[in-house]
Amino acid sequence: MSSHLSADRPAAQPPGHGSVEALISQARRLRGDVDAIRRDSQDDATDPRGRWQRALYDLALHQLSDLDTHLAQLRDGPTPAPRPGSLLSRVGSAEWNLLTDEAEWSGELFQILGRDPATAPLSLDELPSLVLAEDRPKLTAMVTDCLVDARPIDGEFRVVRPDDTVRTVHMMGEPVLDADGSTASMWAVLRDVSELRRSQRAVSETRDSLRRRPLSADTEQRAAVEPREAVPPPWHGLLRFPHEGRPGLDLAAGYLPSTTDPAGCGAWYDACPLAGDETLLSVGDLVGPGADAAQAPAALIGALRGLAMAGVRPAHLQDRLDRLLETTALPPVRSALYCGFRPHARALAWAHAGHPVPLLFRDGTGRGLAGQAEATLEAGDLLLLHTGELGPADVRRLLSLSSRLAEVRSAQDGVRIVTEELDESLSRADACVLVARVSP
Repeated sequence: MSSHLSADRPAAQPPGHGSVEALISQARRLRGDVDAIRRDSQDDATDPRGRWQRALYDLALHQLSDLDTHLAQLRDGPTPAPRPGSLLSRVGSAEWNLLTDEAEWSGELFQILGRDPATAPLSLDELPSLVLAEDRPKLTAMVTDCLVDARPIDGEFRVVRPDDTVRTVHMMGEPVLDADGSTASMWAVLRDVSELRRSQRAVSETRDSLRRRPLSADTEQRAAVEPREAVPPPWHGLLRFPHEGRPGLDLAAGYLPSTTDPAGCGAWYDACPLAGDETLLSVGDLVGPGADAAQAPAALIGALRGLAMAGVRPAHLQDRLDRLLETTALPPVRSALYCGFRPHARALAWAHAGHPVPLLFRDGTGRGLAGQAEATLEAGDLLLLHTGELGPADVRRLLSLSSRLAEVRSAQDGVRIVTEELDESLSRADACVLVARVSP
């Protein structure tokens, strides 16, 4: 059986030696420069910013080392027996033939999964036996989508090795079709990304410590038992967000202060009841609230809640809100998203003003709900709403988080991942994100 991407033997001649050698030299020089800067750093080990910087240096060095070894493999071709612990021992390949029920694994894959190369490779039906119970549905869904709907596989799951160690594996693959267009086999490349994820967690944890603000004496005891939040918007004390969630939804939201105007606050997020158990989720931004930075979003949220409780549906909210704002001193809405969620049918209906659309993350993939006004959600789906100040490049960055967002166990974890990613923006007006995870 021919493997499309086998680490045991080359499928084609390696690329030109000279061009790859030049890339290797560049990667090694850059790695040396980064390592030198890290070693010369005099930051205090007790300083949160210093710890965060060193964690970033370590992550960069880890990724540059991976790049170096990948390029070396391109230059030299696959090796039959990679040394234990090397990068090549963390990248493997497999092919499963659906016609003969045969499986072929590279030697690296046996090492990744901690299995004896003398044993037979596991079939697709047997593969989930190595996966943590809570990750098995994700793997099953990815394989089913690949074999039935010819969708490419791109997702992560955790495996338990025979020595009881848990490793995180990133799997990419696609179906192989026969002459009649039917799926004959499935091939995949699997990479052990455990160390990379560990480095990323270290960066996230140290960055979290930088974003936390000193607590007052009357909130210190409560903070000991509750997770600390990111910086809340200025109007947060006027109108509370229901962090306990709503029927069928686990909710969390985040506020990203402006990097260009510290006093500005034109963005909002909210969740409030509609009829029965239905929930209205909304995010948006105003046109320059000026001196009313705290009061304007709070007043607008109050108006939205009043319209929603009066029975106004999401599709008509913007029109009614515009007419209402004309009679007030409040600034107009620049852009907004209004989503109604019915928990029993898991039905989402939405409308928007401006360009933002809801982002839906399911089974390790993410997409915008452009062109739709209604959608049926599934248990475990993660819905992400964002304000209009986040442009197309920001949205692409959010969609690139699909595999990480697929692993979150709470909406708050999703907000943490999203806000950390968006915090890298150097020039941005204030923005809000709202994450709703559909309950089982």
